[in-house]
Amino acid sequence: MAQFQRRRHHYYNRLRLVIPLISAVSGVLLILFAFLSFLAPSPLDSDQLRHRHLQHSTTSKVDENDAVGVPKFRVPKRGMKSDRDIWTSRNSKFYHGCSNASNKFPKVEAVTHPNQYLAIATSGGLNQQRTGITDAVVAARILNATLVIPKLDQKSFWKDSSNFSEIFDVDQFISYLSKDVKIIKELPRKGKKKISMPTMRVPRKCSERCYHNRVLPVLLKRHAVQLTKFDYRLANKLDTDLQKLRCRVNYHALKFTDPILEMGEKLVHRMRLKSKHYIALHLRFEPDMLAFSGCYYGGGEKEKKVLGAIRRRWKTLHISNPDKERRHGKCPLTPEEVGLMLRALGYGSDVHIYVASGEVYGGEETLAPLKALFPNFYSKETIATKEELEPFSSFSSRMAALDFIVCDESDVFVTNNNGNMAKILAGRRRYFGHKPTIRPNAKKLYRLFLSKSNMTWEAFASGVRTNQRGFMGEPNEVRPGRGEFHENPSTCICEDSQAKAKKDSGPRKYGKGYDATRKDDVIIDDQNADDEPEWADTDDYDLNVPLEKGLFNGTVLDYDGATSDYGELEEMLSD
Repeated sequence: MAQFQRRRHHYYNRLRLVIPLISAVSGVLLILFAFLSFLAPSPLDSDQLRHRHLQHSTTSKVDENDAVGVPKFRVPKRGMKSDRDIWTSRNSKFYHGCSNASNKFPKVEAVTHPNQYLAIATSGGLNQQRTGITDAVVAARILNATLVIPKLDQKSFWKDSSNFSEIFDVDQFISYLSKDVKIIKELPRKGKKKISMPTMRVPRKCSERCYHNRVLPVLLKRHAVQLTKFDYRLANKLDTDLQKLRCRVNYHALKFTDPILEMGEKLVHRMRLKSKHYIALHLRFEPDMLAFSGCYYGGGEKEKKVLGAIRRRWKTLHISNPDKERRHGKCPLTPEEVGLMLRALGYGSDVHIYVASGEVYGGEETLAPLKALFPNFYSKETIATKEELEPFSSFSSRMAALDFIVCDESDVFVTNNNGNMAKILAGRRRYFGHKPTIRPNAKKLYRLFLSKSNMTWEAFASGVRTNQRGFMGEPNEVRPGRGEFHENPSTCICEDSQAKAKKDSGPRKYGKGYDATRKDDVIIDDQNADDEPEWADTDDYDLNVPLEKGLFNGTVLDYDGATSDYGELEEMLSD
């Protein structure tokens, strides 16, 4: 019995020593668990990480194996080998621009009525105004009226005081079109006073009949009329000769002034000195653009608060579903996504890129992934001195014109959305030789970007190349008549049938019935044509509400004007 008591006492003493130890270990574990809970992301943050497109995970640094990114999704520095020349369009030599009037198109003297004058007031930024000027010439021809040199928009968001003659060569404009439309610099006077004229606005996409019914009666009665907010006020489909007149205006008559041309050509020359080829990227990623699009880019509550505050200034915008917008391809690609797309298409890190953009949402942090992929990164501000840009820097349209020239002369033009400048340049590059013009197939690319962390680079790149077929600026890739005419001027694109027939009649390597060009002529129904992003067609929204102050990353943006850019806020900030 005494032995049992001694043993029980011994176990009791050991238990007294173990209990404090267990308590200490438990306390340490509890503290460690609390610390880990504090560091763990919230469910909202996890969702943000899943959707984040501005992160550096795939492009932050280069490892010893000459690749960028995480082990599973390894982005190579070099572009993948391709069976095509990445700097040219296939079969482009078989197509050329053709805009001469037919023999059935009467001369201007035979159709122009005396004492009938059409004046227009354009709307928006440079490229939106360019579409208005082009359509104004055609509208004057439809009405058989004399056109007064268009008045540029000087009151909206951009507050550019430039007039027509300070951006475009007015004498070239008048003389080139002298056989098509009579154009004068200002209204004639009646005595000591100018002819008074009423102002009116026509509906968007107004047809020939629409102009005859709505405008012509006023013109006949008052002899002069001014059409206001003239952007996209002419139907997309017109008679062939009128479409060709559109092309003569846009691609031949509208020429920038000599100072703008000389500076633009200087920028192009400097890009050529750096590399034989270069890509021009029109990057629309300003806070206003993102706010209007209703898209979400993983910036958490700060992004939602900042962009939401800007968005509320347009009272007629409905509440958007960001996930739905992205699924439908209605969100501009991030700089990182553009970089990944280009790498997948075969452009390596040694490629030189010229970027035309305004204030980028997120600043350098947002641009860092793109710069990591393409370190040879330039803009007009980096290849020109402040003194050289000084004559243009106070005028947004003139600065936009410089970007327009460099983008137009580039070997490859890329856009992260499909705005006014992208559409104008796409049509122009088709007309002048089908130079490669890459438009993201955002609806299809969305799925690839969302799941790229679970894919190999090879699978991702293959998916990009497949989805981008029909979006590379090749001849015949969009059905004639689809999309905006300024983007797809099919009436003004002619095929050199003899040269193509000669090629097709050559040795048949693949047997009878094989069409050597069929693979290249991928004709698609452009999904962006009839399913435009909301920010690409804003006619249903009042964009003329006064904008006061907008906060973005602590910077105050002055919105003391009003924006009337109906073509998706094109040229927002400084294009």
